[in-house]
Amino acid sequence: MSNPAESTSKRPLRVAIIGAGPAGVYAADILTKSNGVKDGDFEVSIDLFEAYPAPYGLIRYGVAPDHPRIKGIVNALHKVLDRGDIRFLGNVTYGRDLTLHDFRAFYDAVIFSTGAIKDADLDIPGIGLEGSLGGADFVSWYDGHPDVPREWPLDAREIAVIGNGNVALDVARMLVKHADELLTTEIPDNVYAGLKDSPVTDVHVFGRRGPAQVKFTPLELRELSHARDVDIVLYPEDFEFDEASDEAIRSNNQIKTMVNTLTNWLVEEHAEAEQPSSRRLHLHFLHSPVEIYDDGGSGQVAGIKFERMELDGTGNVKGTGEFVDYPVQAVYRAIGYHGSPLDELEYDAKRGVVPNEGGRVLDAEGNPVPGIYATGWIKRGPVGLIGHTKGDALETIGFLLEDRLGLPPAANPDPQAIIRLLEERGIAYTTWEGWIKLDAHELALGEEWSAQEDASGVVRERIKVVPREDMVEISRGSSEG
Repeated sequence: MSNPAESTSKRPLRVAIIGAGPAGVYAADILTKSNGVKDGDFEVSIDLFEAYPAPYGLIRYGVAPDHPRIKGIVNALHKVLDRGDIRFLGNVTYGRDLTLHDFRAFYDAVIFSTGAIKDADLDIPGIGLEGSLGGADFVSWYDGHPDVPREWPLDAREIAVIGNGNVALDVARMLVKHADELLTTEIPDNVYAGLKDSPVTDVHVFGRRGPAQVKFTPLELRELSHARDVDIVLYPEDFEFDEASDEAIRSNNQIKTMVNTLTNWLVEEHAEAEQPSSRRLHLHFLHSPVEIYDDGGSGQVAGIKFERMELDGTGNVKGTGEFVDYPVQAVYRAIGYHGSPLDELEYDAKRGVVPNEGGRVLDAEGNPVPGIYATGWIKRGPVGLIGHTKGDALETIGFLLEDRLGLPPAANPDPQAIIRLLEERGIAYTTWEGWIKLDAHELALGEEWSAQEDASGVVRERIKVVPREDMVEISRGSSEG
């Protein structure tokens, strides 16, 4: 009986990566460029699976469309997948279309890079009221996620956004920005129409800690000031700094930049108050949410109560016993994302990750599961910027290569075998060639819109296709279609 090393040494190493967002693409790219592959010690054959018909994951469905760095990241991911040495298979859902048993039969190793798309819980009274909404759900809506409803409740004039990270700022900016400013992005028509009719006048962003402890980045913060006809409102009583804050400002240029930006806005706001805008974006610090309440048992959000906090000298906060109410008609929680469990793998419900050591997935006893790996947010939790997933992928791929000669060999490593199985099961999978067609179709929609007589000179680069069935049909259709 041959050993695993012998059975894989004469053919390419077959690797499946589940999740075609940045984490999955980076992992595939790093594996193809590893020293052993470059030196000709062994070959790899990689299939990149995605639950959606299109690639890019978080970049397509989790980042605000007006984010200034999206295009650069998409271009980088496109170059990797367009080389032709990584096969993309979209519209294939793990646990439904293919099981772990299926993957093990066709691949020597499986890497999960499924990310995190759900909102982290906020356990306070009233969180279930109508008008209490998830920031991640809103992001999915405005990014044209194919599996969410086309409509979104945008009838509130005053809105609270809870969170002090980049997602909270994205949510707030999309809520307060005038819809016409977003026409130059790829937002779908239904999103433009919904935002256009929004009666919003005030969006309040609340964070538990002080200005020196916020989690957003200077780029995201500066983006707030670019919105037309939107005033940024800050409050002097929120600008509290303790010893740890002062040290952070002295030692960290990013924190120093953000604090300087905020304090400058605080000064400028009072100097320019004579010409108020039609909408306002309020930034509040040192507020901890206590309760969302309705009006006389209506079941609809009418306001939110916070406890005022104070810094304790270490950069952390403690309650003051002082409470303050804000009348709002909608509350968005944007305190973070949370990963979802995956069939046949252990799951850490508290952290929202697959238990692992450096990317080696662990079983219930804490032992590595041969041939199963994780990278990205499902590996380490939803923290850090997109670029951080490169380091994750490097670590995970390093362990996979270390384990290479001992991996359980695939029973059927023929690259066409998985295609035959998908076709036998009637799964309408999409390909990279299909994405090129869909990409061209979305660009053509933007060009068509821009050419209309009533477009008022606005140029739309693309308009995102939303319905899954349309995405699949365009991707799988003929080149002439």
